[in-house]
Amino acid sequence: MGRSRGEAREDREIEGGSAELNALTDDTRVTVRRPGKPDPNGRCVVYWMQRAQRGRDNHAVDVAVKAANVLGLPLVTYFAAISNFPHANLRHYAFLQQGLKDIEEDLAERGIAFVMRRSPHESHEHLFADVGAAMVIGDENPLREPERWRRELASRLRIPFWTVDADVVVPSKLMERAQYGAYTMRPRLYRLLPDYLQPYENLKAEHEWKRPRGFHGDVLDEDITRGWRDLDRSVLPVKAWTGGTHAARRRLHHFVEKILPDYEASRNRPEQDGTSCLSPYLHFGHIGPLTIALAVEAAVKKHPRLHPARDAFFNELIVWRELAVNFVRYTKHYDADECAEPWARKTIAEHARDEREFTYTLSQLEGAKTHDPLWNAAQSQMLHHGWMHNVMRMYWAKKILEWSPDISTAMRHAIHLNDKYFLDGRDPNGYAGLAWAILGKFDRAWNERPVFGKIRYMSGASTGRKFNSRLYMQQMEILPRQKGFDFAG
Repeated sequence: MGRSRGEAREDREIEGGSAELNALTDDTRVTVRRPGKPDPNGRCVVYWMQRAQRGRDNHAVDVAVKAANVLGLPLVTYFAAISNFPHANLRHYAFLQQGLKDIEEDLAERGIAFVMRRSPHESHEHLFADVGAAMVIGDENPLREPERWRRELASRLRIPFWTVDADVVVPSKLMERAQYGAYTMRPRLYRLLPDYLQPYENLKAEHEWKRPRGFHGDVLDEDITRGWRDLDRSVLPVKAWTGGTHAARRRLHHFVEKILPDYEASRNRPEQDGTSCLSPYLHFGHIGPLTIALAVEAAVKKHPRLHPARDAFFNELIVWRELAVNFVRYTKHYDADECAEPWARKTIAEHARDEREFTYTLSQLEGAKTHDPLWNAAQSQMLHHGWMHNVMRMYWAKKILEWSPDISTAMRHAIHLNDKYFLDGRDPNGYAGLAWAILGKFDRAWNERPVFGKIRYMSGASTGRKFNSRLYMQQMEILPRQKGFDFAG
């Protein structure tokens, strides 16, 4: 059967736009997972949202909007609420769901449709068929399992599939191999930073998507976990946090206006509200690091005295965070002791049989039932708040090393707790932080001592003297009964 005049014209328009479409792949954030021309019969472009869960300030959305506008098609953003995301539980899903309405609202302002399908209706290919996807654009996620999903989807699709590195300031692939430490990563990042510390476009879609009759999309207001029998519901949501882009932006405003001026002095004091507290939002992609960096840059332009605070903060937000992404991207065993450097493996082996003064089971650690009140306070913050100050995270992990029968057990227990209770767990930052604390990753050899060998040691006495540890422990003791710091903004 011959094609209609309108269909033939549509083909010519798609062919004519191919050079402009291909030009989008020159963007260093874009990776072409499956090349080819868009389906000439396609009715929309689909953005598969997974890691970057936000409707504005999202490079993946911007690329998808450009592609849709070039093709003269609407853009549909699709989010799959799956029941078996690795190590996720009710605490994580509750925070995630709080952001869905923000996504829908922010996308609607840009003329973009938002569709959520939850398990067991979340088949990507079914969605692409239902909406008539001409091509698919997704975001990057360097973790092992999400990266596998992307590779498998690319192998199954018969339409173009691109991914966009939306959750780092400098595109990850520009660092072509694993970096040894912050001192090697920093100059490489800072040479590239001026090119990427640029505002988002936040373009609007030019064509409206008309929902097909009988099309299935799940309701955002209902519990997305309902009916998921295998979901771990033992870890409850935390009231001190509100998920979503709008809450993240409120917290960012509070940080820039109230906390940044004293950041250098307050950031290492766990008993104070002295850090950005944006890591859960970064983990879920409710806000991107570039949005944060641009807000801090704007504050520095108004108040040049904030330069030192900016530099200290950028070292955490950009250097250490993107070092963590680099670590996960290029290290196969990023969550096991196999990732230790040769010097660390040697000292670990030499001290494997050292006697431990205290050893604790996973159950004892999980219940904050150790002899150390400072460590118990940190564990309580994890259990009841879903977050922990970075100073305490380092101490917390170092003690798990000291109290475990061997290094493999220490890593296994620390990762179990990190992934189960932290809102920002299951994240490159978490795995890199544990590798630093327990395996000496990104660090150097220190003076030798029992159990630790040449891996950096931290004691409760020295750590506790650097801040008001008594006040911190008092705060954590009442945390289960009171709201504590409200980091929702």
